[in-house]
Amino acid sequence: MLLEQERRDLCLTARRLTDSGLAHGEGGSVSIRSGDLLAITPAGATLDLVEPADCPVLSVDERVLEGRRAPAAEATLHMAVYRSTTARAVVHAHAENAAVVSATLAELPPIHYTAARLGGAIPVTRYATYGTGDLSDQAVKALKGKYAALLANHGGVATGDCLDQAFEHARLLEWLCGIYIRAKTIGEPRVLSEEELAEARTRDTYGWAGPDIW
Repeated sequence: MLLEQERRDLCLTARRLTDSGLAHGEGGSVSIRSGDLLAITPAGATLDLVEPADCPVLSVDERVLEGRRAPAAEATLHMAVYRSTTARAVVHAHAENAAVVSATLAELPPIHYTAARLGGAIPVTRYATYGTGDLSDQAVKALKGKYAALLANHGGVATGDCLDQAFEHARLLEWLCGIYIRAKTIGEPRVLSEEELAEARTRDTYGWAGPDIW
């Protein structure tokens, strides 16, 4: 079986999405790239029930090489991200907070320092029908210099060097959306400056200690 281990890891990540509340039913897709091939969750499948053999393997020119089910509707989006970035994994989910923010704002402002890990402010694409090349183009533009983006009236997409990192970026995106929504209920959130975000990135490079712990 092509990409056997990658397909197993794909299924584990799909289940993590459901278990963490980031995805519900068929509302999302996950993919992983290995060389010129990628594996993706299938269309019309409940994510926590997906099996490795269900997950189709595609070439970078979008030919289906193996798998007993068709690729997810957003396979075009995943492909576009891989062609335009150095990502090795993509997580797309219809998480609740992300869906709310994507239907309301033009951009998710960075009101918590961990937004620096995703690239700062998170763009919201203009609306495009799911599964279309238009949506893929919008997502690629929004992901420029970012590890996550919001798809208008839809949900979110996150990338990473591996499935674990892409999942964590998706989880962080959802948390940041939730923090913003809650903050707005009591006042206008204070937005961090680029300088403040840059300081957070610098400190992150030192791990837990930071550059000035002593």
